[in-house]
Amino acid sequence: MRLFSWNVNGLRAVLKKQAIQNFLSTEDPDFCCFQEVKAKPEQVEKEILNTPLENYQLHWNSATRPGYSGTMTIAKTDLPILSTETNLSEYFKSPDFDQAKSELLENDGFGSPFSEGRVLTLETENFYLVNVYTPNSKTDLSRLKLRHELWDPLFLAYLKHLEKTKPVIVCGDFNAAHQEIDLARPKQNTKNAGFTIEERQGISEILKQDFIDTFRSLNPDSNRYTWWSHWGKARENNIGWRIDYFFISKSLEKNLEAAEIYEFILGSDHCPISITLNF
Repeated sequence: MRLFSWNVNGLRAVLKKQAIQNFLSTEDPDFCCFQEVKAKPEQVEKEILNTPLENYQLHWNSATRPGYSGTMTIAKTDLPILSTETNLSEYFKSPDFDQAKSELLENDGFGSPFSEGRVLTLETENFYLVNVYTPNSKTDLSRLKLRHELWDPLFLAYLKHLEKTKPVIVCGDFNAAHQEIDLARPKQNTKNAGFTIEERQGISEILKQDFIDTFRSLNPDSNRYTWWSHWGKARENNIGWRIDYFFISKSLEKNLEAAEIYEFILGSDHCPISITLNF
């Protein structure tokens, strides 16, 4: 089974470029999790006609704000989906948490991340597949506190909650490089969004809960990346960051056959990534 993840930075744009059509025709994924789709289903109905997307079930979690954020997960039509979930915040309610959440959201100039279509979970027979688009801390780090104190702990608690029932596969754009090997210029970025101590800690906490970083597990010394700035021919010169990941429950490690990065697939400032599992 081949599972892919790709931040497309605008679904309508990559459809117009034929990038998704070519990608699906070539790679034929069983599942693919898309982030930053920036669209609602009704906005792409015509574009999807007569494309490989017609061979898939399409599951959506669009942002309330038009043209922003959002996730979509596709699954081949013959793959049974037992349930879907889009609102992780509903799982955790307490007076202390609600007060902290209220204070953090009140000071966040971008609105609630829980209305931005950032998490989409599909339940299958063998696992939960969680598609996530983690909030960016912003260049001025104005959203770092919200991410570190609210989003990251809540998201990890959600993964642990799911894992009580069955193994979890979580993938997407985490908007952070975990270790120095995960970006081309770590020394210059230690205080910049995407490589702060707090953001890196969020990923470390996931791994401490016995989740496996699939690509790093199979490629311990590889300096390949998944995102490049539009500036200064960064992609051409491979001045990039690995901020897109597949993490899997420890119990699935025995099923892991491959983890890949597809730098040569264009259409977005991110490239697709994948894992292959044997069930």
